[in-house]
Parts: sequence; structure tokens; C-alpha cells
Amino acid sequence: MEVNPSVCEEENYNTVYRRNVEKLRNYLYYRCKDLDMAEDLTQEAFIRLWNKCKDVIFNKVTSFLYTVARNLFLDHTRKEKAVLRFVKEQAPPVDKQDPYYLLRTEEFREQIERNISDLTDGQREVFLMNRIDKLTYKEIAGLLEISQTAVEKRMSKALLKLRDNIEEFKTYGI
Repeated sequence: MEVNPSVCEEENYNTVYRRNVEKLRNYLYYRCKDLDMAEDLTQEAFIRLWNKCKDVIFNKVTSFLYTVARNLFLDHTRKEKAVLRFVKEQAPPVDKQDPYYLLRTEEFREQIERNISDLTDGQREVFLMNRIDKLTYKEIAGLLEISQTAVEKRMSKALLKLRDNIEEFKTYGI
């Protein structure tokens, strides 16, 4: 009989934390659209894992964390509506680039952010989990507890909507 490691052992808990904290935070960010809130909810999920460590099977810890995180998010959204705020990338030095290029780049970035925020919650989270976290459709399906076909359908609709809405994508064939 194979013995599962205990999540209650500090070393195991720290390993789980290191392996999951960034992806869990990103998952929550895609859902709540607020980085600070995502970080708070992520920490709360890990606190709940620690509090229930005796009840959680080590091999099921990732599913437990995502379920807790999803429930925390749902509790949060019942209280208030989140507003999408993407982390701004550093702009290239102004003195070395054409002002028109900088303006067009900023407009394009804003248009992308606006169109991503206009996706449905399901489409946005699948799109960002795949494109930012580089998760496969199968991995996303497992984390969201939906079928791989559902993930593929959400991604397809997201890509079609983005392609239709962003004029620069048409121009450059992206």
C-alpha cells in the first residue's frame, strides 16, 4: 500500500505552495480582473489548505486549491463587481522611438486589453490560461473541471471575437 505524503508537513506544504502559487494567482486574476484581489484570494486559498491539511489528499491538492479559489472568487463577486486592470508594461525609452509609433503601440495595447475584457468570463480565463500561463487545453479542462471540448469551444469563440474586434489583427493577419 502506497502512503501519500501529508500536506500538513511543512516541507510538503511549501512544495505545494511553490508549485501552485503563481498559476493559482493568475487563474484568479483572469477571473477577478484585479491583481491585488487575486493575490489576496490566493493567500486565502493557501490558508484554507493549511487549515484543512489533514483532510486533503496530497495527490488532490491542486484540485482542492482551484476549487477553494473558485469559491472564494464567487463569494467576492457576490459582494462587488471587479474592473479589469492589466499590469502596464514598461514603455520603451521615448527619446529613441518615433512618437507616432509610441502612440500607435499604446492605442493597440489599450484596444487589446479592452477586447480581452469584453470576452465572457469563461472565454477570457481559457484564453489567458492558454496564452499567458501556457497551459494545454487538457490542463485547463482539469483545473476548471470542464470538458476539453468546452475549453476548445471557449477558445475558438474568444479567438473569433478578438479577430473580429481588433482591426490591427486584420491588417497584420494575426
